[in-house]
Amino acid sequence: MSILVDWATRVMVQGITGHAGSFHARQMLACGTQVVAGVTPGKGGTVFQAEGEGWGAKVPVFDTAADAVHETGANASAIFVPAASAADAILEAADAGAPLVVCITEGIPALDVARAKHTIGPRGVRLIGPNCPGVMTPGQSKVGIIPASITAPGRVGVVSRSGTLTYEAIWQLTGLGLGQSTAVGIGGDAIVGSSFTDILELFERDDATDAVVLIGEIGGSAEEDAARFIRERMTKPVVAFIAGRHAPPGKRMGHAGAIVAGSAGTADEKIRVLREAGVTIAENPAKIGERVRDVL
Repeated sequence: MSILVDWATRVMVQGITGHAGSFHARQMLACGTQVVAGVTPGKGGTVFQAEGEGWGAKVPVFDTAADAVHETGANASAIFVPAASAADAILEAADAGAPLVVCITEGIPALDVARAKHTIGPRGVRLIGPNCPGVMTPGQSKVGIIPASITAPGRVGVVSRSGTLTYEAIWQLTGLGLGQSTAVGIGGDAIVGSSFTDILELFERDDATDAVVLIGEIGGSAEEDAARFIRERMTKPVVAFIAGRHAPPGKRMGHAGAIVAGSAGTADEKIRVLREAGVTIAENPAKIGERVRDVL
């Protein structure tokens, strides 16, 4: 088992003919993902061709997500369109019937994301992102930009607000012989489609996940909410690292969601509540993998 994506995931790439969309569509295809359709308005009827050593693929391009889903049975979308139109792309994918929408695009106005999330939520559509590295179940499927070369199939789930720290944790786990069941980057914006709690609940129910790595950062209350869920409902061990311990209060650091106001959202406070919930804390990002090995 896995969460969110697996062998059966059929991906459409919205923005497949753009620079980022085309590059990452090739990377998804190269690691075995079923990329079955591309979407670029005005380029319907063309074919996106990708070739690699020992493999090749021709992906049909459609004008709309609705056409892509109808013709190919796509059940997930990877969004690589510019920020100004990304919220519309989320809504289009949801309207087309895709149950999983992964928005990689960064810089989307928060109000646009809030409106899109409010609209698609009642339909049961799972949104990951925006401003995220996406989702990967090693050896089966990836929807996004997580490098396949650092992953390995295994039984440790990863959920993170940070893209680069997601990669660091995965690389450490793989190096220690601890593969990943699924890795999920939820995104670093102030408003995202899925929270830590949403993903932890999926990992808790997943028989193929034995432990979870949670990577948080300063700002907001997502980690505090996660601590509450872990304390009350999580039976599997969780290892956490919180970035931003030395960030100055009141100054946004990197991600749009990484801002501390007063005593709220500080790294020390997040670490305190997570530790009280029974979470093993990695004090140094270089020790994430070792702490996971300790709890298994």
